[in-house]
Amino acid sequence: MADLSAAPSSVEDIRTAYTEHTQRKRLYGGIMLVLFVALMVAGFRTADDRNAGSFADGVHRIFDYPGEVLSEAAEKAVQLPGHLVHFYPALIETINIAGAATLIGAIFGTLLSLLATRGMAPWPALIPVFRRIQDLFRAIPEIVIALVLIFLLGGGPVPAMIAIAIHTAGALGKLFSEVNENASLKPVEGLNSTGAAWAQRMWLGVIPQVGPNYVSYALLRFEINIRASAILGFVGAGGIGYELKNSMSWGQGRYDEAAAIFILLFGTIVVVDQISGLLRDRLTHGAKL
Repeated sequence: MADLSAAPSSVEDIRTAYTEHTQRKRLYGGIMLVLFVALMVAGFRTADDRNAGSFADGVHRIFDYPGEVLSEAAEKAVQLPGHLVHFYPALIETINIAGAATLIGAIFGTLLSLLATRGMAPWPALIPVFRRIQDLFRAIPEIVIALVLIFLLGGGPVPAMIAIAIHTAGALGKLFSEVNENASLKPVEGLNSTGAAWAQRMWLGVIPQVGPNYVSYALLRFEINIRASAILGFVGAGGIGYELKNSMSWGQGRYDEAAAIFILLFGTIVVVDQISGLLRDRLTHGAKL
C-alpha cells in the first residue's frame, strides 16, 4: 500500500522550492534594476558634463525651436500646400530608397539566416562565421556606412540604399534565424531523401513554413528604413532628409518648408504603419483587411 503520509511533505517541499525560486528571481530583478538605474544616472551625468552647456540650463528652451517653426508655418499657412507638392518627389525618392534597401536586405538576410541555422545550413562548421557576419552588419550604424560610401561614390540615393540594405540584411538575418529555429525539419528530411538539392530543400521545405513571418518582419523593417533613409539625407544621401537639412540650415524664413516636410514624413509613416500592420495581421493571424 502507498504511503499517503508522504504526500503532504512532498507538496510542502514543492511550495518551499517555489518560494525560494520566486525570492531569487525578485532578488536578481532588484539587483538588475539597481544596476540599470546606476548606469543610466552615471551615463547622464557624463554626457551632461561633456556638453557645451548644462542640461539644466537649456531644458527650459527645449520648445523654442519647435515654437519658431510652428509660428512661421502658421503665418505662411497659405504656402503649405505648394510646399507639400514641391517636396513630394523627394518623399517618393525616400520611399524608393527604403523599399529597394528592404528588398535587397531581405534577400540577403534570408540567405544568411538559412546558412546560420542548425539543421538547415549546408556547411554546419561555418554557422558561427555567418552569424558573426550578421552581427557585423547590425553593429555598424547605417550613417557610418553611408558616410564611407558617399566618400567613395559621391552623394545621392545609391549610398543610402546600400547602407540601409547592409544593416537590414544583418537585422533581418537575425530575426529570420530565430523563425527558422521553430520550423519543422521533416519536410527538409523528406526532400533530402528524394535527392533534392539544398536550394530546393530550403525553397520547398522551409520557405512555405516561415514565409508569412518573413514578410511580417520585412514590412516592419520597411517602416524603420523609411525613417533611416530620411535621416541619411542629412549627410547628403538624397531624399527628403536632404531637403529637410537645407530648410533647417537656412533658419528663419524657411521654417514653413521644414514644417511641410515634417507633415509629409509624419503622414507617410502613419500610412505605411497602418497598411503594413494590416498586412502583418493578415499574414500571421489570417485577419481580414
